[in-house]
Amino acid sequence: METILLVDDNPLRAAMRQSLLERSGPPVLRVLDAAEALCMVESPDVAQSLALVVTGHSMTGIPGPEFVAELRSRMPRVPVLVLSSLVGFEKEYQGISDIYFSQTHSPEDLRASVVRLIGIGQRQTA
Repeated sequence: METILLVDDNPLRAAMRQSLLERSGPPVLRVLDAAEALCMVESPDVAQSLALVVTGHSMTGIPGPEFVAELRSRMPRVPVLVLSSLVGFEKEYQGISDIYFSQTHSPEDLRASVVRLIGIGQRQTA
């Protein structure tokens, strides 16, 4: 069964996003920081089922671009959706493949992006 890994250092926002995503898609594994997410993807069960990683750009601890680069070195084909309300943050991810960005706070837009990206991930691993 495929899963989504949600990395969000704001517990309330993470819980809301998890609930939203689980209503229309696969189960969501929620972690509160990038270090925990990197440990989680070391588990073969998680790594094999991971369809998408959703993360914030500005996080405490490991910043978004550093986290995504490290994640990409471990899991080169899993799509990553980076969320931020900052303008121009995308340029910090130059050279990293399969990264998608969203600046919207709309639940419907987030859900639609996730559904689309899970489809992209399935095509990459098929």
